[in-house]
Amino acid sequence: MVKPTIQAIGTAVPHYALEQKEIKEFVASMFRSHVDHIDKLLPIFENSCVKVRYLSRPLEWYAAPHSFSEANQIFKEVALDLAEKAALQAMLRGNIKPMDIGMVIFVTSTGIATPTLDAKLIERLGLSPHTRRLPIWGLGCGGGAAGLARANELAYSMPGKSILLVAVELCSLTFQRNDFSKSNIVGTSIFADGAAAVLITMDGEGPAILGNHSTLFPNSEDIMGWELVETGLKVRFSRDIPSIVRRYLPDLLREACGKWGIEQEKIAHYVVHPGGAKVLDAYSGSLNISKDQLSQAYKILIDYGNMSSASILFVLEKFMAETPAKDEYGIMLALGPGFSAEQVLFKW
Repeated sequence: MVKPTIQAIGTAVPHYALEQKEIKEFVASMFRSHVDHIDKLLPIFENSCVKVRYLSRPLEWYAAPHSFSEANQIFKEVALDLAEKAALQAMLRGNIKPMDIGMVIFVTSTGIATPTLDAKLIERLGLSPHTRRLPIWGLGCGGGAAGLARANELAYSMPGKSILLVAVELCSLTFQRNDFSKSNIVGTSIFADGAAAVLITMDGEGPAILGNHSTLFPNSEDIMGWELVETGLKVRFSRDIPSIVRRYLPDLLREACGKWGIEQEKIAHYVVHPGGAKVLDAYSGSLNISKDQLSQAYKILIDYGNMSSASILFVLEKFMAETPAKDEYGIMLALGPGFSAEQVLFKW
């Protein structure tokens, strides 16, 4: 039976590349007079594994106060530009013309627009005005994997057409300069901006998507998410996420493999969301896999930081570039607000 396949991936990041040490010095100068134990928290930056991140504005912009409206206006402008660049790159790599695309799935959690940005993206790319639209908001770091799962399901209803999945996150624009909590400092040490676009088609030559499995943890909304405050979106996440991964992920993967009818031992590849160094370590330890099997995730974390939903698609792009196709099973794993887990089975 013909399965949806990943035809091509494109990525894009903003102009402002900053080394981790620059951001660390910035945070120290901003927060030192408000956080008594700031020096005890600053090693978070070194321990994050991140070396470089890309931001939507120069560093000095984040030192000044900005309203939610102002930050969100920047989001709409920059996110659309990055989405267009990533999509055009994917279309070029996949030799996909505008007329070939029948649906756009647009994933984000870091800004708000109505009409959603996929409407403007359709016009910029020259797609048909009859292109179907599916905007997905609020899935955070799990959005890239969830978006791919939805594309897989919808591809069967669109033979002869490609689905364009776009994930764009400008996490830096949610920075709260007056939030002196540890969560904000931890978020400032890892989150970054970027966009990825994936083309899914029923007759491609890339990895075949075989299935997906979603899990929502009950009474877990406090683990990860946003709080809407006057100055915008304030990050909320628990320090217990790595321990949650270690405790629950093995059972979640066994449950998914049972649903798919495959043996867990047959999974050769792991494409995971690089949520942070401790989260990646938890993936490795709980699933009893080597860090080498997560090398692409570690590399994306080092070179880009955590770009929320877009990150796992950056990892997938790198995986496809570095891994010869051998008709082996692989799995994509990501965690997001809810608290939730997304798993996607593929063959490559």
